[in-house]
Amino acid sequence: MAPLRTFAALFLAAGSASAFAPSTSAVSKVSRASTTSVASSVFDDAVKDWEVEYPQFAEWGWGPSVQAEIWNGRHAMFGWVVMCACAYAKGHGLIPNADAPLNLKEWGTLATIADGMEKGKDTITNERAIILIANVHAFFVGICATIAPLPQADTLLLDPNHPMYEWQVERNSKLGGIFPVMSMSGVTPHAELMNGRMAMMGLITCIGYSFIQGQTMIDTINEWLGGAYY
Repeated sequence: MAPLRTFAALFLAAGSASAFAPSTSAVSKVSRASTTSVASSVFDDAVKDWEVEYPQFAEWGWGPSVQAEIWNGRHAMFGWVVMCACAYAKGHGLIPNADAPLNLKEWGTLATIADGMEKGKDTITNERAIILIANVHAFFVGICATIAPLPQADTLLLDPNHPMYEWQVERNSKLGGIFPVMSMSGVTPHAELMNGRMAMMGLITCIGYSFIQGQTMIDTINEWLGGAYY
C-alpha cells in the first residue's frame, strides 16, 4: 500500500499547491508571448529544422512530427492495456506455467536471453513470450497501416493519394506544441495526443522504476495498484 500512499500524498500536495496559484484574471493579464517564444525556440523550431533538412521524411510524417507522436502514443496506450491484461492473467492463473522457461529445442535461439556472465543459454519465460507476441501484434498493426491502409483508417505515414490525407494534414496542423489544448476533452485528437503522451511517459517511468527495483514491469504495475492483481 506504500505506493498508493505516495500517490495520495502527491495528489494532495498538488491540490494544496493550486491554492497559491494566481487568479484567472491575473493570469489573463500576463502576456503569453514569453511562453510562446520558449515553446517555439525549443520545440517548434526543431520541427521546422527537421522539415528543412529532411523534407521527404517530413512529408511522410516521419521524425518529430504530430503524425509520429500520435502513432507512438497509440502503441504506448496499447502496451499498457496488454501489460495490465497480462498482470490480471498472471494473478488469476490464466497463463499456463507463467514462470517456466521456453524449451530451447522447440523455440530456437530467438527465445534465448544473452548472458555474458555465465555460460549456456537461458530462455525467456512463457509470460514474457506472450507479452512479446502481443507487442509484435501491435507492431504489425502499424505496418499494415502503412503498406495496406484501409480507406477510412488513419495511416501510419502521410500519403497524398489516401482519402484521409486532407483530414490528417488539417488535424496535424491543429495539434502539437509542448502543451496541447487541455480543454478539448472527450473523443478528440487533442485528447488522444495527450493520453498518448501520458502513456509514453508512464512507460518510461515504469521501465526506470522496474530497473531500479530489479523486478518485472508487471510486478511494478501490480505494486503501484496496491497488489490488486496478485
